[in-house]
Amino acid sequence: MLSEGGSFVKGMVMGGIFCLVMSLMSSFTPDADSTTEDHQHHHHHHVKAPSKDDLKHLSDSRMQELTDLVRVYCVIMVQPKSLVHWAAVVDTWGKHCDKPVFYTSESTKALEALDLKERDDWTRLRKALKHAYENAGELRWFFIAQPTTFAIIENLKYLVLTKDPSEPFYLGNAMKSGELEYVAYDSGIVLSYEALRRLVNVFDNEEKCPEKGRTLWKLSEDKQLAVCLKYTGVFAENGEDSQGKAVFNSKPIVKLITESMSENPTNVVEGCCSDMAVTFSGMTPNQMQVMMYGVYRLRPYGHDFHDSLVFYPPEGSDND
Repeated sequence: MLSEGGSFVKGMVMGGIFCLVMSLMSSFTPDADSTTEDHQHHHHHHVKAPSKDDLKHLSDSRMQELTDLVRVYCVIMVQPKSLVHWAAVVDTWGKHCDKPVFYTSESTKALEALDLKERDDWTRLRKALKHAYENAGELRWFFIAQPTTFAIIENLKYLVLTKDPSEPFYLGNAMKSGELEYVAYDSGIVLSYEALRRLVNVFDNEEKCPEKGRTLWKLSEDKQLAVCLKYTGVFAENGEDSQGKAVFNSKPIVKLITESMSENPTNVVEGCCSDMAVTFSGMTPNQMQVMMYGVYRLRPYGHDFHDSLVFYPPEGSDND
């Protein structure tokens, strides 16, 4: 009798564990409809630049068409307290944007910018993105940056060269916080026209994308952006070169090289950065000027890179 009772208790315990496991498994199983919807909008978690072999399949006319179409609207968020960095961006990589627009919290006589008259960082970013969307004209790619970021816009154009801006791309240095995947603001954020269109539309929905945070702690702007985009079926994606190496960097190049010297002493360059890097962040104004010299001015005499693509500067620009 005792053994029968023991078997009964054991059966109850095992049954309970089984039910608990099944319950937990079901709680982690995505809803079928939402999975289908996510898959429709999220075809690629890693966005890779085309390889040289990929370009060989494009005709000269198609190549020229793509180089003419890939134009970038730069949304550069500044404040008077960052005036020195702001001036450095104006004098360096900002000139390579097809349309560089500086958005500020308050006006200054020193440099030209659009004064949004808004102190809250998230609200100001929302206003800037809505303004960019409404004033983009024929530009279909948007690059959002802080004044401590240095960007090589030509490499950004190469990254998205064969991507369709009518699809919802949201890419950069993809990070994860809990269950939320987002693109780090300090490394620069890239949005296609379709992604920005969806974002601007969801701005009007206070339930899904509140203008003011409702949580006990305040989310950073990049995380707020990811939350709002997620509601529209747009997900953070990591920008990479054709070998899978990240092209959006969250550190200045000096630090990346120093770390590589320590971690990869026999292969410093390969261990450091992609040849097609798009951004470096945490840059000082002097470092930006040095980067401009290295990226755009220094050339070995007689060496021809034989690039199959040429991204011409904006008309009337005095860029390098």
